[in-house]
Amino acid sequence: MPTQVRIFTSPRSLGETLGSPARSPATPRSMPECKELPRPTTSPTPNAGQHAMAAPYQGDKFKGGVTYAHQDQLPKLPVPDLERSCEKYLAALKPLQSPREHAETRYAVQEFLRNEGPELNEKLKNYAEGRTSYIEQFWYDSYLNFDNPVVLNLNPFFLLEDDPTPARNNQVTRAASLVVSALEFVRAVRKEELPPDTIKGTPLCMYQYSRLFGTARVPTDAGCQIEQDPESKHVVVMCHGQFYWFDVLDDDSDLIMTERDLAVNLQTIIDDAAQTPIQEAAKGALGVLSTENRKVWSGLRDVLTREPGSNNADCLSIVDTALFVVCLDYTEPATAAALCQNMLCGTSEIERGVQIGTCTNRWYDKLQIIVCKNGSAGINFEHTGVDGHTVLRFASDLYTDTILRFARTINGKAPTLWASTSPDPSKRDPESFGDVNTTPHKLEWDLIPELRIAVRFAETRLADLIEQNEFECLDFGAYGKNSITSMGFSPDAFVQMAFQAAYYGLYGRVECTYEPAMTKMFLHGRTEAVRPVSEESVNFVQTFWADNPAEQKIEALRRACQRHVATTKDCAKAQGPDRHLYALFCLWQRTVDEDLNGGTSSDGYSSPVDGMSDLGSSPGRDRYREEPAYLLDNAEPHSPAHHHLLHHHQHHQHHHHHHPAASTRSRDRTDSIASSRSSNHNGNNNNNNNNNNNQQQHHLPLIFADAGWDRLTTTILSTSNCGNPSLRQFGFGPVSGEGFAIGYIIKDECVAICVSSRHRQTRRFVDTLESYLLEIRRVLRVAGVGRHRPGVGAGGNRQTRAREIDGDYGGPAGKGKSAGAGAGAGAGSGPGAGPGPGSGQGKGQGQGQGGGNRRVKLRGRLITGMEGVRRGDKGFSVGGSASSPTEESLVLSEDDELGGYGFFDAGMLLQALKARGESLENGETKPSERAVQARRRDVGKKLRLTDY
Repeated sequence: MPTQVRIFTSPRSLGETLGSPARSPATPRSMPECKELPRPTTSPTPNAGQHAMAAPYQGDKFKGGVTYAHQDQLPKLPVPDLERSCEKYLAALKPLQSPREHAETRYAVQEFLRNEGPELNEKLKNYAEGRTSYIEQFWYDSYLNFDNPVVLNLNPFFLLEDDPTPARNNQVTRAASLVVSALEFVRAVRKEELPPDTIKGTPLCMYQYSRLFGTARVPTDAGCQIEQDPESKHVVVMCHGQFYWFDVLDDDSDLIMTERDLAVNLQTIIDDAAQTPIQEAAKGALGVLSTENRKVWSGLRDVLTREPGSNNADCLSIVDTALFVVCLDYTEPATAAALCQNMLCGTSEIERGVQIGTCTNRWYDKLQIIVCKNGSAGINFEHTGVDGHTVLRFASDLYTDTILRFARTINGKAPTLWASTSPDPSKRDPESFGDVNTTPHKLEWDLIPELRIAVRFAETRLADLIEQNEFECLDFGAYGKNSITSMGFSPDAFVQMAFQAAYYGLYGRVECTYEPAMTKMFLHGRTEAVRPVSEESVNFVQTFWADNPAEQKIEALRRACQRHVATTKDCAKAQGPDRHLYALFCLWQRTVDEDLNGGTSSDGYSSPVDGMSDLGSSPGRDRYREEPAYLLDNAEPHSPAHHHLLHHHQHHQHHHHHHPAASTRSRDRTDSIASSRSSNHNGNNNNNNNNNNNQQQHHLPLIFADAGWDRLTTTILSTSNCGNPSLRQFGFGPVSGEGFAIGYIIKDECVAICVSSRHRQTRRFVDTLESYLLEIRRVLRVAGVGRHRPGVGAGGNRQTRAREIDGDYGGPAGKGKSAGAGAGAGAGSGPGAGPGPGSGQGKGQGQGQGGGNRRVKLRGRLITGMEGVRRGDKGFSVGGSASSPTEESLVLSEDDELGGYGFFDAGMLLQALKARGESLENGETKPSERAVQARRRDVGKKLRLTDY
């Protein structure tokens, strides 16, 4: 169901907050401050109940910075052509369906195009007119209405490479270094000095960076909402499940602490946390509450804030408004898989019946920097407002800056990432820092008995969830991007076909696969769904696993990769079918709700408006103008559309063995919202009678009732390509019980892959994948593909160009003949021609002058290492094609920067909406509000600093 998504207006400065008397509970503000919060209340607004998600820096966006300089010029996400979307939808489903199933889906699509489709598409175009993006609000709704725990379901992780300086790979030094770099990144974003992202000169939307810090996902009884303190100046540190905080920035977002100061603070926190036995600390580790079901977590937040005289509300506010959370773990995971698990969901370790694993040392509603005892570090992030590409930039700059900053301690002229840096805190006048607290404070929660019980049960459920999942890593070092491109393939397409081949080799079938393509070339763009399974990919896996000649297998692979590249390019241009059809489905639900509510709703919300575009007005002015019903971003929380969807889903589960035509046509074209609503809304007879005529008119469009819609939105292989050399691994949890989650990073000389599943032979799948990657290399060698690219060895390793001096390097067959003595450089004819520069004649003449010496050097047989696998004389090409691998790779690898940033898929979005079919008991929503504004000077026990 829809819910509010908002960012609060900027709070007062720390000095004003600390210097003023306590606010009266009656004072209107974004979050009403009251001693007791039996039920959250809304703040007075021009139209009660409606909230916009405004930009965090509204009012000073245009101060001449570079970060958002291109926002006004970015095009809006286009609404694709409906017929083209339907054609692509059918093409994506065809290889996944039997002929009869596909005929039924085609019929459903034709019915949609003849009936509801065109009208819904026009409504969607009108809806998109005054908004930054036609999909954005639906996207947020689906994330924020997801009720299951976010750990293992929504939050991804990055595992950073170790610090290249071994001496700095200890916990305190590494953590302090990463925090300093993170704060410099925060400063660059706030001062708009962070250079904008680009792809081949095209600027990308930078809006997500404004929502990366000081942000929290806050559960309410009406779904979650995003809250942000855009002027946050402190960080929260967790150690052994205990919470600490201290200020790190001044009012100008300049750093107030050196790396040495931060190291002292972190060591002080570690020493203090160790004073509490770990078993005892685990019993009060409130962080596990953030892993609960979101409705349960919402109720527990009310418990935290309702006790009169309790400081829990202040503690909660400190955590929610922190820039980010630093998690200091006491463990040292020994393997890559164990490290990945630790970064994604923590470890589960029971000692004397008490959980002492790192799973209690997390707060999953915020951005987290996690550092193990041995210095291994990673990032876990709340995914609602930011995609993988955004956090990847943060992680990359974080890692790079730690190296460059250390280099500057050796050479003061070493480069820096930042346009400007903070003044040296050690040389500043202490008065210039303002009113700050640089000494760590420990948050002391008032753990009433029901909270202690809640912590216990949240931990046992989390331990169950962790035990239900397994993780395996493959650091495939035989070859990487360089070798793949030298063979004329797109790296991303090549690896995607590896997933298809491995799964087919293990199970003998293909399944629905998802890969995100970034659409940040558009204003507020997120991702589009790429569907790697195609008729070409099915033909390839069947050809590969059959007894066919190597050339035939490679030709099938090439065609499958070409198809994947074309699909990815289409999706990067926002022309894929998934987001478009999903938006139409959401708009249909909203239209039904509007009609059944008589054009009004108990709860409204609107699409985000930022100060970087002219698509909206300033807050509080013209935001709630009169619009037709289908343009309003509102829907009844107890949505009959959702009930109908849930009813259909359950009904479908009981009829999946029936003839598709009989079950689909007879059921979904006759069932109306009335039947669903009457079966789910007891006591609403009057409302039902008044709206009976409207209800009878609303049938679920056949395209969404068809079994094909469920097939394409139930992901078995959820994949994402997101990474660079700063990362060791990247991954996320499986999105379905029968599926695999595959995060992968294609580096120059290797491919890093992290696979998770709910104990579905993950190790065996990884082994099969590795076997395929080795076998396809052998097949490529047999077919003579990509053998002698200049400067690239068999494994893709860069080699010296001095080898080009060797006249016979052009190939063992001596195809590179020319006029001079001892020649054979790269201008020879034929597909096996060598790589030497310039003309063979000129090079031969130059070398011929030293003929005597040269003849001595040529004694003996030249060893190329390829005779054992040679077959024919086809050189780089398949079927005698004369195109070079360089030319082919330029054509086929254009998607390298487009093939997958971000995480999440339409299947999970749909499941989130289905889950919201279960309404609240009273069928009403009330937005949650923040508890008491923390009076920060008095929050927490001040620690005594220790030496470090």
